[in-house]
Parts: sequence; C-alpha cells; structure tokens
Amino acid sequence: MDALRLEWAGGVPRLRTSEAMARQGLVTTVSSRAGTAAVVGWVGSARDRAAGARGLLDDSGRQGVAPPVPAGDYAAVLVYRDRILLTRDEQARIPLFFRESGGRVSAVSTSVRCLGSVTELEPRYFCRYLIGNMAQPHSDLTPFTGVHRVLGGEVVELSLTGQMRSRTLRRARRATEPTAHGSCLDEAAQELRLALENAVGRRMGTTTACHVSGGTDSTSVALLAARLLAAERGGAGDLVLLAGRFSRGELAAERPYLDVAMEEIRRHTPAARPVIVDADDVADFDDFQHHAGDADEPHAHAFRAPFWARLHAAAAELGCDTLLTGCGADPIADANPFHLHRLARTGQLRQMTEQARAWAAGSERGLRDIVRAYVVQPAVPLAAERITALLRGGTVLGGLGTFNRPGWLRSGFARAHGYRDAGIAESRFVFGRKPEQSFYDAANYVAAPDLLSWQRARRDGFFLSHPFLDPEVVATMSRLPAAATFQPGRPKAVLREAMADLLPAPIRGRAVKVPFNDLYARGLRTHGDELIALCRSARHPLIAEMFDVETLCRAVREAQLGLGDSYSWDRVNSSLALVAWLERLDRRSCALGAAVPVTAGS
Repeated sequence: MDALRLEWAGGVPRLRTSEAMARQGLVTTVSSRAGTAAVVGWVGSARDRAAGARGLLDDSGRQGVAPPVPAGDYAAVLVYRDRILLTRDEQARIPLFFRESGGRVSAVSTSVRCLGSVTELEPRYFCRYLIGNMAQPHSDLTPFTGVHRVLGGEVVELSLTGQMRSRTLRRARRATEPTAHGSCLDEAAQELRLALENAVGRRMGTTTACHVSGGTDSTSVALLAARLLAAERGGAGDLVLLAGRFSRGELAAERPYLDVAMEEIRRHTPAARPVIVDADDVADFDDFQHHAGDADEPHAHAFRAPFWARLHAAAAELGCDTLLTGCGADPIADANPFHLHRLARTGQLRQMTEQARAWAAGSERGLRDIVRAYVVQPAVPLAAERITALLRGGTVLGGLGTFNRPGWLRSGFARAHGYRDAGIAESRFVFGRKPEQSFYDAANYVAAPDLLSWQRARRDGFFLSHPFLDPEVVATMSRLPAAATFQPGRPKAVLREAMADLLPAPIRGRAVKVPFNDLYARGLRTHGDELIALCRSARHPLIAEMFDVETLCRAVREAQLGLGDSYSWDRVNSSLALVAWLERLDRRSCALGAAVPVTAGS
C-alpha cells in the first residue's frame, strides 16, 4: 500500500502523500521553515498526530544531535533544506522502503512492490523469509533486487539529490541485567501498571476499538482504556469493544469469559459499545489466495487473516481510528524463561537447577524439556534442532523447527542463496549472546505480524496498535528480576497483580486460554485440497526452482492429519503464503490514488 512516495524530478525531490489516507488521519504532513515532514501513523500520541509530526521534524532537524527514537507507530520522510531523512519507530509497525543503485536513492515508498520489478527478484530474501516468521521486519533484504528496507529505529540520511550519506540504528536504552528495584511482586506490579497505562493512553484515538477475547491480556488493555476515558472530563472519545464469538467447537468455551469481560469493562464506561461478531462460519485459509497473494510482501500469517478481517470490517463501519490489542503480553508480561540461561553461563548451576525444577512443575513440563529449551538450545541452536530432527524424523514434519531446512525446500536452491547463513543470522537474532535480552527484541516481531493491518488500513481507516509492545512496557519488564516475575503455576503473575483491582475474578484466576487450533484444523480440513491444487498448478518459475512441490503437498496432508507441531505448521503456512504471493505477483497495481504533492517549501 502506497501511503507516501518520494521521487526526484530534474534533481529536485518531490514528496507525495495519499489524499485518502490523509483525510483518515493515517498520514500527517507538517511544514516549518526548516522543511516538511510526512508521517504515516503517529508519533508521541495518536490523538495529536500533528504535534507529534512537528516534534519529530524539529528534533530530527537539529544538526549534530541524535535524539532518542520517540514512541509511536510511524514511518516518516523528513525533507529539510539541506538533506532528507527516512526513519521508522523501533517497533517497526509501519513499513518504509527505498530503491537504491550505485549509492543513489531514486525513490522511497511505504510499498515495496511499487519500487521493485517483478522480473528482478532477490532469492536471498526468500531463504531469509523461509527461516522463520520473524525474518521480515529486521532484515534489510526485500523480495526485489535493489530495494531496501528502512529498519526499525533506523535513520537513513540522503542528500537533496538522493545520494546516500549514512544509515544509523538508534535503539532505546534497556537494562542489560535485572535490577534490585522492583524486586518484589507488589513493586514490580506497580511499575508495570504505570507503564501499561501510559502505553494505552498514547494509543487512544477519537474512537478507539479494543479487541476483547476474554483473556487476561486483551481485557487488561480494554479496562485501562475504559478507565482513562471515564477519567477524562467531558468523556472525550468513544470506546468500541470488539470481539469474535464462537458458539461451537473448542472456542465456544471462551464465551463465558468474554461475557464477564464485557460486563466489567462497561461498568467503568457504560457508553462503551460492544460489537460482537459471529465467527462460526470463519476458518483459517478462507479466501487464502486473496489474503496471501495481495499482500505487499509474503505474509506468513495470512492463513489467520479471514478472522481478523471480519473484526476489522466491523470496527471500520463504526469509524474507529485506532484498534488496540493484547498482542505481545504472552512473551513480554510473563517471566523471562531465558533467565535460566543467564544463571547457567554465569556458573550458578545449583540455582539454575532449582529454578528449572520450579519452572517445570509450574508449566507441567519435564525438567529435561525446560533445560533443553532455555539453556541448551540457546547455546547451540542449530545443532540442537538438527539432533531433534534426527530423533523425531520419519515424516515430512517430524522434528521440523525454526532453523532446519524444510524437506520441500530444494537443497540446491538453499545452498546457492544462503539458507544456512540466514539460519545462523536468525538464530543470533532470536538468542544473541544474552538470550534473556534478545528475547524481547524477537518477541516484538513474532507477537505482532501486522501485514494484514497494513494491507487493510486504507479501507479500514486505522492501524492495529499493541500497548504490551510499547518500549516503556518492554523496558520495565526487561529490568525486573526473576524473583519478581516468576511464580510457578501462575503465568503472567506481574500482570495479574498489576490489574488485580480491575480484572474480574474469573479472568484474573484463569491460567489457560483456548488456542485457535480448532480454527486452524477446520481451515485445513476445508481448504486442504485447494491449497494442494494451488501448489500443483503454480506457474511462477521460482516456485519449481525453490520447492519440491509434491513434498510440500505431503506436508499439507500431514498437517491436515494433525501431525507435527506449531513450529512445523508455521513452516508450511509461510511456504503456502509464498506460493500464493508469487502466483499473483504481476496482477497488482501501484497507483497512489489521489495524491497531494508536498515540497520542503510548502
């Protein structure tokens, strides 16, 4: 989706923005004597997007000063009188790309396909993509040769003629080790509550929708939004409570929790409007070729798009300008399991063993499984996964984890285009030298695959936003010691304590939430034959070069039968999405629509 575009005409930069998205508030343009800023998304506060854009323009324009990356969900192009800056927020929610050759940038856009050529694809990108579902947001590579991604937290500086000057990554400061401050559960809960309230407040718009599932995470976000609205004089702003309801299957067990959550939220803000979307007829992989094929780049989670699209459409009909989710709480607001790795590498083996036993008892897993997952695998991730594959082999999906080459990816293609190097890079990103810190960076990407939100934004009029992935919330949790965050048998203990005065008892006390496995299994039962037919009928030459199609089809059949696990299913899902994307690659238009020309002197 092309929200803004920067090009050069006669050596002069010309910045254009989408008029439709500007009317919706999704694109904000401000000017000063120094220059012009076009911001997609919001900086600082979703409610005052113009002020945030001006602040970004002023702060980034100061020579010799490297300001911290401001909070927000944004991508921005800043055109000054002597230079041009391209930048994104650290969480990398809004995409931004540039086409470069010989050190000169010829175009900038929020749409990668509008900058690339369908005849010049980058095979290394596809190896990177097929490694895992975290690869896209933190990799410079894109599907198209010569087109690069502005990374999260990065500032790219260009001359006025488009010459590349510098690329600088700026990261928010985070604690490298747990601190004594907030060492007890009560103090830690107070810190998390304040950070989460601030994160929700920054993201609230004029009409805010909150996804409510009946779980601890989404209910917490919606309750804080309701409290903030109730505290405002005059009740500025509206609140929509958005939920998908199932009356049959495993997910029907969530209805009592959903009803309790809705009742409690409306007790704080009676004017909140509940919007319950019946989702019994929705299954994963519905209209898969559309959801996966029309994405700006391959979308590993396109199989789940039908459910979210149904909810998005309901929020759009009510004119919502932002939609808050509880996404990210599972990894961020829970105890960090890689604390065990820190204890092991610092020689605290007795303490590590004691805590691993407690972790195993609290999660109903074996001690050996805990040590393998959080101590051994982070130390030698590729070797550990290879050994697991040997032990669990016998089927296409047997033992297939995050890094091993799936059997349907041709070995010749993998060798020629750096699949092993991509696996090493991904493992270093996921675990790093200090897995307990890398955990938070990786969680940011795996928890919130927002390509669907971006793909639908012009139609819906809003982006998804995730308070649990706010930098302040992540920094708060990353500095808390294990003593304050881990209680065996009580997941997300800090969050439950932080929200104890708001969460209704049935939700505060529940430890397990029904997953979407039923939706996935039903989707494969319904659409498995279609997916196999899609693979066998695919005509893009790269598909046959890259995949052994019959082996991929066998993997789909195994997934239909329930073989494998979430890791192996992710590999199947991402490969199917890539097939659909390549098949529809040449059927897309890149029209910006009605555009508003913007220059530095406007």
